[in-house]
Amino acid sequence: MTGKTVLVVDDNTVNLKLVADLLEFEGYEVLKAVDAESALMVLSARKPHLILMDIGLPGMDGLTLTKHLKSVPITQSIPIVALTAFAMKGDEEKAIKAGCDGYITKPINTRSLCQEIAQIIEKDSDLEGGSTS
Repeated sequence: MTGKTVLVVDDNTVNLKLVADLLEFEGYEVLKAVDAESALMVLSARKPHLILMDIGLPGMDGLTLTKHLKSVPITQSIPIVALTAFAMKGDEEKAIKAGCDGYITKPINTRSLCQEIAQIIEKDSDLEGGSTS
């Protein structure tokens, strides 16, 4: 059991379920949102250790939501990883510029996703002096 919480924001219910199932199998608590508005509602009640953010969300897209979250004191320290089918040249740079701390392309590698997530959370814990909230 990791005891860590991850918010997965993805409008594709198949992708959302796959990622959630993989993370839950590894012991993560998974919070889910299908768009920016529901993500903001979840974040008003809980502070996850990490957010996996789809870029191509309906309404407010994932990069806009990321910029917003990085500008708000209560959420700005949460690592955000773009989880996206956008894999064209320059897309990763756009995600990082928007405030994403990492970039994972779809289709996801089911064998390495949880390891990548663990490394990002561990790196963030190390930066905070070992404490996570």
